[in-house]
Amino acid sequence: MEDLPEALLTEILKRITRTSDLNSLSLVSKQLYKIEGNQRGAIRVGSGLCTATKALTSLCARFPNLRKVEIDYSGWIPGHGKQLDNKGLSVFSSHCSSLVDLTLSFCSCIDDSGLVGCTSLSALHLIGCEKIDSVEWLEYLGRDGPLEELVVKNCKGINHHDFLKFGSGWMKLQKFEFEGKRGRYDSLTGDVVYDSSYDAHSMDLYDFCCESLKDLSCNNLKSISLWLNLQLYSSDVGYCETRTSFTDNSLYALALNCRMLQTVDLSFTGCSPDWPSEIGFTQEGFLALIQSCPIRVLVQNTANFFDDEGMKGLSSSPHLETLQLILCHAVTDAGMRFIAHTPGLSNLTLQLCQYITDVGVAELRRAHKLESLVIECCGEVSLQAAQGVAKSVHYSSNYSDDLRKRIGLGGYY
Repeated sequence: MEDLPEALLTEILKRITRTSDLNSLSLVSKQLYKIEGNQRGAIRVGSGLCTATKALTSLCARFPNLRKVEIDYSGWIPGHGKQLDNKGLSVFSSHCSSLVDLTLSFCSCIDDSGLVGCTSLSALHLIGCEKIDSVEWLEYLGRDGPLEELVVKNCKGINHHDFLKFGSGWMKLQKFEFEGKRGRYDSLTGDVVYDSSYDAHSMDLYDFCCESLKDLSCNNLKSISLWLNLQLYSSDVGYCETRTSFTDNSLYALALNCRMLQTVDLSFTGCSPDWPSEIGFTQEGFLALIQSCPIRVLVQNTANFFDDEGMKGLSSSPHLETLQLILCHAVTDAGMRFIAHTPGLSNLTLQLCQYITDVGVAELRRAHKLESLVIECCGEVSLQAAQGVAKSVHYSSNYSDDLRKRIGLGGYY
């Protein structure tokens, strides 16, 4: 094989996919050893890895074009030898100039300072890394790194609040997956998981602007706020349609994978009340989400797909406590009659809902369930009708700052 052109040998090696075969073939000759090392783009190492700096440097020299490195210590015990530490990780980051994809699994000797040096990564996966417990690395990679894919699972020192520090990094991120390590106070009821520390009504809310995000997976996601605007889509037969990006399949995926979801805020921009099909999902898909998750807080802004039948579906939700409707023109007094019988509903906000009248508000009065009622700019509802409907009533014919903000920004908060 020594007589074969290098280009041909390279092509032959590209067709071999099993790592064990590549390792065996590289022992045949020095030429194959060199070619195979140069074209190897990914390696997976673990307990058998020699962590001495000299050995790691030689490994990087053996595979100078590595783009993906997976370090997996699952099943590791002290008898297997030393684990890779921060110093060893810095060898990879400094000697593998092409490294863009790093996975660390059960690496108990790598902490936050080790991650700070990985500034050229586009993909980072952290699984069961218990020494990573501060947020400096998130702040650093969010500010200076080109990260497009971030997956964090079962790292007990990281919780969902920490991702605030990722800052402007959210603008570049295309895939985000977070699975926190379940605490001792989380409880299971049927097939729904509840986090006893989470307050769906807390004012301590925060937002991530994720314009590039395409893939979201968080098993313990508790709150989601979506600003959906019109996009142009073309079909295989050349037909073009204008609709929002979220579809029924998107909602079914949320219902299936986010069983702890408690707060949903949906806002739509540029959608006409005359064309409810501009919203990419149906009322049936939406109700499937509501019925599958313990939704306690629901906000709908310019939800043209949502009508009185939707209110009827909501009325059977056992967890719903707070409902806010903004510019929902398909909801009428009949919807109020349904929602008045929602078992746990205690807070209701109606803003710019022009087809709800005093008659609908009277349905709420008869139910005697509301703790709080807010009515703003609903032209067919009078102050007299609203008074006494709840323990706390706010009535205004003027736009509040919150309402102006929601209308002006399309509802992304």
